Amino acid sequence: MQSKVKFIPVKMRLPLKFGAETIHSIQIASVSLDNYGATGYGETPLSVGWAWPSDLTFQYREQMMCKFGEFIASRLAYSSEHPMVAGYKVICEELPEWLTAFNQANKCDMPYLAALITLSAFDIALHDAYARAKNVPVYSIYSKEFMPCDLEYFFKDSEFSGKYPSDYFVKDVPSKLPVWHLVGGKDFLTESEVSGSDPGDGYPVTLTRWIERDGITALKIKLTGVDRNFDYDRMVSVGKIALEHNCKVISYDFNCMVTEPEYVNSLLDELAEKEPEIYDMLLYVEQPFPYDIGSNKIDVRSVSARKPLFMDESAHDWQHVKLGLSLGWNGVALKVCKTQTGALLSGIWAKEHGMQLMVQDLTNPRLAMMPHTLLAANIGTICGVECNAPQFYPQESLDYESRHPGLYERRNGVVDISTLLNVPGFGYAKEDI
Repeated sequence: MQSKVKFIPVKMRLPLKFGAETIHSIQIASVSLDNYGATGYGETPLSVGWAWPSDLTFQYREQMMCKFGEFIASRLAYSSEHPMVAGYKVICEELPEWLTAFNQANKCDMPYLAALITLSAFDIALHDAYARAKNVPVYSIYSKEFMPCDLEYFFKDSEFSGKYPSDYFVKDVPSKLPVWHLVGGKDFLTESEVSGSDPGDGYPVTLTRWIERDGITALKIKLTGVDRNFDYDRMVSVGKIALEHNCKVISYDFNCMVTEPEYVNSLLDELAEKEPEIYDMLLYVEQPFPYDIGSNKIDVRSVSARKPLFMDESAHDWQHVKLGLSLGWNGVALKVCKTQTGALLSGIWAKEHGMQLMVQDLTNPRLAMMPHTLLAANIGTICGVECNAPQFYPQESLDYESRHPGLYERRNGVVDISTLLNVPGFGYAKEDI
Protein backbone atom coordinates (compact mmCIF):
# COMPACT_ATOMS: atom_id res chain seq x y z
CA MET A 1 0.00 0.00 0.00
CA GLN A 2 1.31 3.45 -0.93
CA SER A 3 -0.04 6.91 -0.22
CA LYS A 4 1.00 10.38 -1.32
CA VAL A 5 -0.06 13.74 0.06
CA LYS A 6 0.36 17.25 -1.27
CA PHE A 7 -0.96 20.56 0.00
CA ILE A 8 -2.82 23.07 -2.13
CA PRO A 9 -2.89 26.66 -0.81
CA VAL A 10 -6.12 28.54 -1.41
CA LYS A 11 -6.82 32.21 -0.71
CA MET A 12 -10.32 33.19 0.31
CA ARG A 13 -12.02 35.93 -1.67
CA LEU A 14 -13.51 37.30 1.56
CA PRO A 15 -12.50 36.63 5.19
CA LEU A 16 -14.41 34.01 7.13
CA LYS A 17 -14.94 34.73 10.83
CA PHE A 18 -16.05 32.07 13.23
CA GLY A 19 -15.43 31.80 16.94
CA ALA A 20 -12.43 33.90 17.92
CA GLU A 21 -10.61 33.74 14.56
CA THR A 22 -10.85 35.26 11.11
CA ILE A 23 -9.55 33.06 8.28
CA HIS A 24 -8.08 34.46 5.05
CA SER A 25 -6.57 31.32 3.46
CA ILE A 26 -6.45 27.58 3.82
CA GLN A 27 -4.39 24.54 2.84
CA ILE A 28 -6.13 21.58 1.21
CA ALA A 29 -4.63 18.15 1.89
CA SER A 30 -4.84 16.13 -1.34
CA VAL A 31 -4.17 12.39 -1.09
CA SER A 32 -3.80 9.54 -3.56
CA LEU A 33 -3.68 6.03 -2.11
CA ASP A 34 -3.04 2.65 -3.70
CA ASN A 35 -4.81 -0.33 -2.12
CA TYR A 36 -7.02 -3.24 -3.21
CA GLY A 37 -5.48 -3.03 -6.68
CA ALA A 38 -6.88 0.46 -7.31
CA THR A 39 -6.03 4.09 -6.60
CA GLY A 40 -8.33 6.15 -4.43
CA TYR A 41 -8.44 9.89 -3.87
CA GLY A 42 -9.39 12.17 -1.02
CA GLU A 43 -9.16 15.85 -0.20
CA THR A 44 -9.81 17.78 3.01
CA PRO A 45 -9.32 21.48 3.80
CA LEU A 46 -7.14 21.81 6.90
CA SER A 47 -9.38 24.25 8.76
CA VAL A 48 -6.89 25.32 11.41
CA GLY A 49 -9.11 27.81 13.23
CA TRP A 50 -11.88 25.27 13.59
CA ALA A 51 -9.72 22.29 14.53
CA TRP A 52 -7.08 23.95 16.70
CA PRO A 53 -8.28 27.05 18.56
CA SER A 54 -5.20 28.58 20.19
CA ASP A 55 -3.21 31.75 20.78
CA LEU A 56 -0.42 30.23 18.68
CA THR A 57 -0.03 31.83 15.28
CA PHE A 58 -2.21 30.57 12.47
CA GLN A 59 0.88 29.95 10.33
CA TYR A 60 2.48 27.74 12.97
CA ARG A 61 -0.63 25.63 13.51
CA GLU A 62 -1.17 25.23 9.77
CA GLN A 63 2.47 24.25 9.29
CA MET A 64 2.15 21.60 12.00
CA MET A 65 -1.01 20.12 10.44
CA CYS A 66 0.71 19.89 7.05
CA LYS A 67 3.75 18.34 8.67
CA PHE A 68 1.51 15.82 10.42
CA GLY A 69 0.02 14.92 7.03
CA GLU A 70 3.50 14.05 5.80
CA PHE A 71 4.09 12.15 9.04
CA ILE A 72 0.97 10.05 8.37
CA ALA A 73 1.96 9.37 4.77
CA SER A 74 5.36 8.06 5.88
CA ARG A 75 3.85 5.62 8.39
CA LEU A 76 0.42 4.66 7.11
CA ALA A 77 -0.03 1.05 6.10
CA TYR A 78 -3.74 0.27 5.73
CA SER A 79 -4.52 -3.44 5.63
CA SER A 80 -6.36 -5.05 2.73
CA GLU A 81 -9.44 -5.47 4.91
CA HIS A 82 -12.71 -3.69 4.16
CA PRO A 83 -12.17 0.11 4.53
CA MET A 84 -14.57 0.33 7.49
CA VAL A 85 -12.43 -2.22 9.34
CA ALA A 86 -9.05 -0.93 8.15
CA GLY A 87 -10.06 2.68 8.77
CA TYR A 88 -11.47 1.88 12.20
CA LYS A 89 -8.25 0.17 13.29
CA VAL A 90 -6.09 3.10 12.21
CA ILE A 91 -8.34 5.62 13.99
CA CYS A 92 -8.50 3.61 17.21
CA GLU A 93 -5.02 2.09 17.36
CA GLU A 94 -2.60 4.08 15.22
CA LEU A 95 -3.75 7.71 15.27
CA PRO A 96 -3.49 8.31 19.05
CA GLU A 97 0.05 6.88 19.08
CA TRP A 98 1.07 8.92 16.03
CA LEU A 99 -0.28 12.12 17.57
CA THR A 100 1.62 11.53 20.83
CA ALA A 101 4.86 10.78 18.98
CA PHE A 102 4.44 13.77 16.67
CA ASN A 103 3.73 16.19 19.51
CA GLN A 104 6.70 14.96 21.47
CA ALA A 105 9.06 15.14 18.50
CA ASN A 106 7.90 18.64 17.52
CA LYS A 107 7.36 20.00 21.03
CA CYS A 108 3.82 21.02 20.18
CA ASP A 109 0.34 20.29 21.46
CA MET A 110 -1.73 19.58 18.38
CA PRO A 111 -5.23 18.49 19.51
CA TYR A 112 -6.86 15.25 18.45
CA LEU A 113 -9.42 16.98 16.24
CA ALA A 114 -6.67 18.55 14.13
CA ALA A 115 -5.01 15.15 13.77
CA LEU A 116 -8.31 13.53 12.81
CA ILE A 117 -8.93 16.13 10.10
CA THR A 118 -5.46 15.53 8.66
CA LEU A 119 -6.08 11.78 8.60
CA SER A 120 -9.47 12.17 6.92
CA ALA A 121 -8.13 12.72 3.39
CA PHE A 122 -6.32 9.37 3.63
CA ASP A 123 -9.42 7.64 5.01
CA ILE A 124 -11.63 9.03 2.25
CA ALA A 125 -9.11 7.84 -0.35
CA LEU A 126 -9.16 4.36 1.23
CA HIS A 127 -12.94 4.05 0.81
CA ASP A 128 -12.69 5.41 -2.73
CA ALA A 129 -10.00 2.85 -3.66
CA TYR A 130 -12.04 -0.08 -2.38
CA ALA A 131 -15.18 0.99 -4.25
CA ARG A 132 -13.17 1.61 -7.41
CA ALA A 133 -11.62 -1.84 -7.14
CA LYS A 134 -15.12 -3.31 -6.91
CA ASN A 135 -16.35 -0.94 -9.66
CA VAL A 136 -19.33 0.19 -7.57
CA PRO A 137 -20.49 3.47 -5.99
CA VAL A 138 -18.98 3.91 -2.54
CA TYR A 139 -22.31 3.67 -0.69
CA SER A 140 -22.80 0.20 -2.13
CA ILE A 141 -19.87 -1.21 -0.15
CA TYR A 142 -21.43 -0.83 3.31
CA SER A 143 -23.83 -3.77 3.02
CA LYS A 144 -23.64 -7.39 4.18
CA GLU A 145 -22.58 -8.32 0.64
CA PHE A 146 -19.25 -6.53 1.03
CA MET A 147 -18.59 -6.20 4.76
CA PRO A 148 -16.91 -9.03 6.69
CA CYS A 149 -18.60 -8.13 9.97
CA ASP A 150 -21.70 -6.42 11.31
CA LEU A 151 -21.82 -3.24 13.35
CA GLU A 152 -21.44 -5.06 16.65
CA TYR A 153 -17.73 -5.34 15.81
CA PHE A 154 -17.35 -1.55 15.91
CA PHE A 155 -19.71 -0.62 18.73
CA LYS A 156 -19.11 -3.68 20.92
CA ASP A 157 -22.84 -3.68 21.58
CA SER A 158 -25.24 -6.52 20.86
CA GLU A 159 -28.01 -4.12 19.86
CA PHE A 160 -26.14 -3.77 16.56
CA SER A 161 -25.84 -7.51 15.96
CA GLY A 162 -26.84 -8.43 12.42
CA LYS A 163 -27.01 -4.77 11.36
CA TYR A 164 -24.89 -3.07 8.68
CA PRO A 165 -24.32 0.58 7.73
CA SER A 166 -26.58 0.25 4.69
CA ASP A 167 -29.50 -0.48 7.04
CA TYR A 168 -29.28 3.16 8.19
CA PHE A 169 -29.16 4.83 4.78
CA VAL A 170 -32.15 6.45 3.11
CA LYS A 171 -33.95 4.16 0.68
CA ASP A 172 -34.40 6.67 -2.12
CA VAL A 173 -31.26 8.79 -2.41
CA PRO A 174 -32.18 12.29 -3.62
CA SER A 175 -30.32 13.82 -6.53
CA LYS A 176 -30.97 17.33 -5.21
CA LEU A 177 -30.49 18.60 -1.66
CA PRO A 178 -31.62 21.84 -0.01
CA VAL A 179 -28.45 23.87 0.53
CA TRP A 180 -27.49 26.03 3.49
CA HIS A 181 -25.67 29.35 3.16
CA LEU A 182 -23.17 30.41 5.83
CA VAL A 183 -23.44 33.92 7.29
CA GLY A 184 -20.00 34.58 8.77
CA GLY A 185 -19.34 37.07 11.54
CA LYS A 186 -17.78 39.56 9.10
CA ASP A 187 -20.15 38.97 6.19
CA PHE A 188 -21.97 41.97 4.76
CA LEU A 189 -25.74 41.63 5.02
CA THR A 190 -26.91 44.37 2.65
CA GLU A 191 -25.43 46.55 -0.08
CA SER A 192 -25.35 49.58 2.25
CA GLU A 193 -22.60 47.89 4.31
CA VAL A 194 -20.20 47.34 1.41
CA SER A 195 -17.24 49.70 1.31
CA GLY A 196 -13.94 48.97 -0.41
CA SER A 197 -13.99 45.29 0.48
CA ASP A 198 -15.63 44.02 -2.68
CA PRO A 199 -13.07 41.84 -4.52
CA GLY A 200 -14.82 42.71 -7.80
CA ASP A 201 -14.78 39.13 -9.07
CA GLY A 202 -18.41 38.99 -10.17
CA TYR A 203 -19.65 37.00 -7.19
CA PRO A 204 -21.97 38.49 -4.56
CA VAL A 205 -20.54 39.99 -1.40
CA THR A 206 -23.77 40.51 0.56
CA LEU A 207 -26.25 38.09 2.06
CA THR A 208 -29.19 39.58 0.21
CA ARG A 209 -27.48 39.19 -3.18
CA TRP A 210 -26.52 35.59 -2.43
CA ILE A 211 -30.11 34.76 -1.49
CA GLU A 212 -31.41 36.39 -4.65
CA ARG A 213 -28.83 34.78 -6.93
CA ASP A 214 -28.87 31.24 -5.52
CA GLY A 215 -32.45 31.01 -4.28
CA ILE A 216 -31.17 30.25 -0.78
CA THR A 217 -33.82 29.19 1.75
CA ALA A 218 -31.62 28.04 4.67
CA LEU A 219 -29.16 30.24 6.58
CA LYS A 220 -26.54 29.20 9.14
CA ILE A 221 -25.53 32.21 11.25
CA LYS A 222 -22.18 32.44 13.03
CA LEU A 223 -22.31 34.10 16.47
CA THR A 224 -19.59 35.09 18.95
CA GLY A 225 -20.78 33.28 22.07
CA VAL A 226 -19.19 36.03 24.17
CA ASP A 227 -20.78 39.32 23.04
CA ARG A 228 -24.45 39.10 23.89
CA ASN A 229 -25.47 42.41 22.31
CA PHE A 230 -23.77 41.57 19.02
CA ASP A 231 -25.21 38.05 19.01
CA TYR A 232 -28.78 39.14 19.63
CA ASP A 233 -28.58 41.93 17.06
CA ARG A 234 -27.14 39.48 14.51
CA MET A 235 -29.84 36.91 15.24
CA VAL A 236 -32.53 39.51 14.62
CA SER A 237 -31.00 41.33 11.65
CA VAL A 238 -30.27 38.14 9.71
CA GLY A 239 -33.61 36.69 10.79
CA LYS A 240 -35.48 39.68 9.37
CA ILE A 241 -33.64 39.34 6.07
CA ALA A 242 -34.57 35.65 6.05
CA LEU A 243 -38.24 36.51 6.55
CA GLU A 244 -38.20 39.24 3.91
CA HIS A 245 -36.67 36.85 1.35
CA ASN A 246 -38.96 33.91 2.15
CA CYS A 247 -36.26 31.70 3.63
CA LYS A 248 -37.60 28.62 5.37
CA VAL A 249 -35.10 27.82 8.13
CA ILE A 250 -32.16 29.27 10.05
CA SER A 251 -29.65 27.92 12.56
CA TYR A 252 -27.26 29.53 15.04
CA ASP A 253 -23.65 28.39 15.46
CA PHE A 254 -21.65 29.56 18.50
CA ASN A 255 -18.46 27.57 17.64
CA CYS A 256 -17.69 26.38 21.18
CA MET A 257 -17.38 29.85 22.72
CA VAL A 258 -20.16 29.58 25.34
CA THR A 259 -19.47 28.27 28.85
CA GLU A 260 -22.93 28.41 30.48
CA PRO A 261 -26.31 27.26 29.10
CA GLU A 262 -27.97 30.43 30.43
CA TYR A 263 -26.16 32.49 27.77
CA VAL A 264 -27.94 30.58 25.00
CA ASN A 265 -31.21 30.24 26.90
CA SER A 266 -31.51 33.96 27.53
CA LEU A 267 -30.92 34.73 23.85
CA LEU A 268 -33.49 32.17 22.72
CA ASP A 269 -36.07 33.33 25.27
CA GLU A 270 -35.68 36.97 24.28
CA LEU A 271 -35.98 36.04 20.62
CA ALA A 272 -39.10 33.95 21.27
CA GLU A 273 -40.71 36.84 23.14
CA LYS A 274 -39.77 39.72 20.85
CA GLU A 275 -39.37 38.06 17.43
CA PRO A 276 -41.57 34.94 17.42
CA GLU A 277 -41.52 34.61 13.61
CA ILE A 278 -37.74 34.41 13.62
CA TYR A 279 -37.79 32.00 16.57
CA ASP A 280 -40.17 29.72 14.68
CA MET A 281 -37.73 29.60 11.74
CA LEU A 282 -34.92 28.40 13.99
CA LEU A 283 -34.42 24.73 13.18
CA TYR A 284 -31.52 23.98 15.54
CA VAL A 285 -28.64 25.41 17.57
CA GLU A 286 -25.11 24.20 16.88
CA GLN A 287 -22.24 23.60 19.33
CA PRO A 288 -22.32 26.48 21.79
CA PHE A 289 -20.11 24.75 24.36
CA PRO A 290 -16.40 23.77 24.51
CA TYR A 291 -15.53 20.95 22.14
CA ASP A 292 -13.60 18.96 24.74
CA ILE A 293 -16.79 17.41 26.02
CA GLY A 294 -14.91 14.96 28.25
CA SER A 295 -13.49 17.84 30.29
CA ASN A 296 -16.62 20.01 30.00
CA LYS A 297 -19.53 17.76 30.92
CA ILE A 298 -22.16 20.48 30.85
CA ASP A 299 -25.79 19.44 31.29
CA VAL A 300 -27.43 21.05 28.24
CA ARG A 301 -31.00 19.81 28.65
CA SER A 302 -32.31 23.33 29.29
CA VAL A 303 -31.08 24.37 25.83
CA SER A 304 -32.21 21.27 23.95
CA ALA A 305 -35.65 21.59 25.55
CA ARG A 306 -36.03 24.89 23.71
CA LYS A 307 -34.59 23.94 20.31
CA PRO A 308 -32.72 20.90 18.94
CA LEU A 309 -29.08 21.12 20.02
CA PHE A 310 -26.46 19.67 17.68
CA MET A 311 -22.94 18.51 18.52
CA ASP A 312 -20.27 19.52 16.00
CA GLU A 313 -16.67 20.02 17.12
CA SER A 314 -17.23 17.83 20.20
CA ALA A 315 -18.56 14.87 18.17
CA HIS A 316 -15.13 13.40 17.41
CA ASP A 317 -16.54 9.88 17.21
CA TRP A 318 -19.54 7.78 18.24
CA GLN A 319 -18.30 7.50 21.84
CA HIS A 320 -18.34 11.28 22.15
CA VAL A 321 -21.83 11.26 20.62
CA LYS A 322 -22.89 8.76 23.28
CA LEU A 323 -21.57 11.04 26.01
CA GLY A 324 -23.32 14.00 24.39
CA LEU A 325 -26.66 12.20 24.40
CA SER A 326 -26.28 11.49 28.13
CA LEU A 327 -25.76 15.23 28.75
CA GLY A 328 -28.84 16.26 26.79
CA TRP A 329 -27.63 16.89 23.24
CA ASN A 330 -30.23 15.61 20.77
CA GLY A 331 -28.57 16.12 17.39
CA VAL A 332 -25.24 15.58 15.62
CA ALA A 333 -23.62 17.61 12.84
CA LEU A 334 -21.60 15.12 10.80
CA LYS A 335 -18.49 16.02 8.80
CA VAL A 336 -16.42 13.81 6.52
CA CYS A 337 -13.37 15.76 7.73
CA LYS A 338 -13.58 13.48 10.78
CA THR A 339 -13.04 10.59 8.33
CA GLN A 340 -15.60 8.74 6.23
CA THR A 341 -15.30 5.80 8.64
CA GLY A 342 -15.95 7.94 11.69
CA ALA A 343 -18.75 10.00 10.14
CA LEU A 344 -20.65 6.84 9.23
CA LEU A 345 -20.23 5.29 12.68
CA SER A 346 -21.26 8.50 14.45
CA GLY A 347 -24.29 8.94 12.20
CA ILE A 348 -25.36 5.32 12.60
CA TRP A 349 -25.07 5.37 16.40
CA ALA A 350 -26.97 8.65 16.56
CA LYS A 351 -29.79 7.38 14.32
CA GLU A 352 -30.11 4.19 16.34
CA HIS A 353 -30.61 6.30 19.46
CA GLY A 354 -33.09 8.78 18.03
CA MET A 355 -30.78 11.74 17.49
CA GLN A 356 -31.29 14.07 14.54
CA LEU A 357 -28.57 14.58 11.93
CA MET A 358 -27.12 17.35 9.79
CA VAL A 359 -24.10 17.31 7.51
CA GLN A 360 -22.01 20.44 7.94
CA ASP A 361 -19.39 21.96 5.71
CA LEU A 362 -15.71 22.67 6.32
CA THR A 363 -15.75 24.98 3.30
CA ASN A 364 -15.14 22.00 0.99
CA PRO A 365 -14.02 22.81 -2.59
CA ARG A 366 -12.70 20.59 -5.38
CA LEU A 367 -12.89 16.84 -4.65
CA ALA A 368 -13.84 17.48 -1.02
CA MET A 369 -17.34 18.56 -2.07
CA MET A 370 -18.24 15.10 -3.39
CA PRO A 371 -17.90 12.86 -0.29
CA HIS A 372 -19.41 15.71 1.72
CA THR A 373 -22.64 15.95 -0.26
CA LEU A 374 -22.91 12.18 -0.77
CA LEU A 375 -22.86 11.66 2.99
CA ALA A 376 -25.79 14.04 3.42
CA ALA A 377 -27.79 12.40 0.63
CA ASN A 378 -27.26 8.85 1.90
CA ILE A 379 -27.37 9.22 5.69
CA GLY A 380 -30.40 11.53 5.68
CA THR A 381 -30.47 14.90 7.45
CA ILE A 382 -32.92 17.23 9.13
CA CYS A 383 -32.66 19.54 6.09
CA GLY A 384 -30.24 19.13 3.19
CA VAL A 385 -26.56 20.04 3.43
CA GLU A 386 -24.36 23.05 4.11
CA CYS A 387 -22.12 24.11 1.20
CA ASN A 388 -20.18 27.34 1.59
CA ALA A 389 -17.15 26.80 -0.67
CA PRO A 390 -19.05 28.63 -3.47
CA GLN A 391 -19.06 31.69 -1.18
CA PHE A 392 -15.42 31.83 -0.14
CA TYR A 393 -13.34 30.35 -2.96
CA PRO A 394 -15.62 29.49 -5.93
CA GLN A 395 -12.81 29.81 -8.49
CA GLU A 396 -10.96 26.90 -6.89
CA SER A 397 -13.69 24.57 -8.21
CA LEU A 398 -14.37 26.09 -11.64
CA ASP A 399 -12.83 23.17 -13.51
CA TYR A 400 -14.96 20.68 -11.55
CA GLU A 401 -18.05 22.82 -12.04
CA SER A 402 -17.91 22.22 -15.78
CA ARG A 403 -18.25 18.46 -15.19
CA HIS A 404 -20.69 18.65 -12.28
CA PRO A 405 -23.14 21.43 -13.08
CA GLY A 406 -25.31 22.21 -10.08
CA LEU A 407 -22.89 20.80 -7.51
CA TYR A 408 -20.48 23.71 -7.22
CA GLU A 409 -23.00 26.39 -8.18
CA ARG A 410 -26.01 26.49 -5.87
CA ARG A 411 -29.18 27.16 -7.82
CA ASN A 412 -32.84 27.46 -6.78
CA GLY A 413 -31.87 26.69 -3.20
CA VAL A 414 -30.35 23.26 -3.92
CA VAL A 415 -27.18 21.45 -4.94
CA ASP A 416 -27.45 18.76 -7.60
CA ILE A 417 -25.43 15.57 -7.00
CA SER A 418 -26.82 13.60 -9.94
CA THR A 419 -23.38 13.34 -11.60
CA LEU A 420 -22.05 11.49 -8.51
CA LEU A 421 -24.70 8.80 -8.36
CA ASN A 422 -24.17 5.37 -9.92
CA VAL A 423 -20.48 6.13 -10.52
CA PRO A 424 -17.65 4.04 -8.98
CA GLY A 425 -16.12 5.40 -5.80
CA PHE A 426 -17.16 8.87 -4.72
CA GLY A 427 -18.24 9.78 -8.23
CA TYR A 428 -15.11 11.60 -9.36
CA ALA A 429 -14.94 11.98 -13.11
CA LYS A 430 -11.70 10.87 -14.77
CA GLU A 431 -10.74 14.49 -15.36
CA ASP A 432 -11.35 15.34 -11.69
CA ILE A 433 -8.35 13.29 -10.60
